[in-house]
Amino acid sequence: MRKVRKAVIPAAGLGTRFLPATKALAKEMLPIVDKPTIQFIVEEARKSGIEDIVIVDGKSKRSIEDHFDSNPELEANLAAKHKDEMLRQVQETTGMNLYFIRQPYPRGLGDAVLTAKAFIGDEPFVVMLGDDMTSSEVPLTKQLIDRYEETGASTLAVMRVPHEETAKYGVINPSEETEPGLYNVTNFVEKPEPADAPSDLAIIGRYLFTPEIFEALENTPVGLGNELQLTDAIDNLNKNQRVFAHEYKGKRYDVGNKFGWIQTNIEYGLKHPETKDPLRQYIKDLGQKLAKEDEKPSKSK
Repeated sequence: MRKVRKAVIPAAGLGTRFLPATKALAKEMLPIVDKPTIQFIVEEARKSGIEDIVIVDGKSKRSIEDHFDSNPELEANLAAKHKDEMLRQVQETTGMNLYFIRQPYPRGLGDAVLTAKAFIGDEPFVVMLGDDMTSSEVPLTKQLIDRYEETGASTLAVMRVPHEETAKYGVINPSEETEPGLYNVTNFVEKPEPADAPSDLAIIGRYLFTPEIFEALENTPVGLGNELQLTDAIDNLNKNQRVFAHEYKGKRYDVGNKFGWIQTNIEYGLKHPETKDPLRQYIKDLGQKLAKEDEKPSKSK
């Protein structure tokens, strides 16, 4: 069994849910307190033992490449001013085995993964989506790698979601739980309406694939939204070889929408050494202010 060494991070989306901020700024560079969201994804990959990472980007994504490149002028300035901690943080973003591939047209997540075929070759690999940040003692990507080492099969991460929200996700139809938290899957459904959803186990943004996924992608027709849907290709792959679903039970942050991004900033802000105390006090004061406003009698017409 070959070691899982490579990761694909799709980052070619237009980021329309964050306009106008993302008109010229890559969505993946929006910060969580003081760190771009994509850096959290890269750090998870490194902590999971991934050696080589390819970021599939598109137009107006140059800021991602610049972020992970060295900046000699900035580093020299910080060193001269003895700002050692800031210098350390800046240097942490360099020295990674990062590669970049351009997806010429935004044809869907499946197409973004297929773009990385030459980079991956015939090795197993992980796909990590930037909209999903996770927090657990064992990184979710490492959990998938551990499952792969047990089964030798493609394995994707799922998490229970409220049934009324199934239309936001790909959803699995589990056939059996082979061991706690690991499911055989009958089929995969892309964004089903709640009445049609086969379960509440939704696919979240971490996948581990054998290289056969590329053949499945090449033989999968364009689907929902006139895009090549990764979920459809997984369903096709599952017809020829087993695909497992691993249930994740840690903390997940959805930074792909405005409210989720704000929530994530608040939670991380409450942990950050520079912001946790003033933010906690601000939230307390704001709660008291809102409570007083709610107690005020409404004006009669």
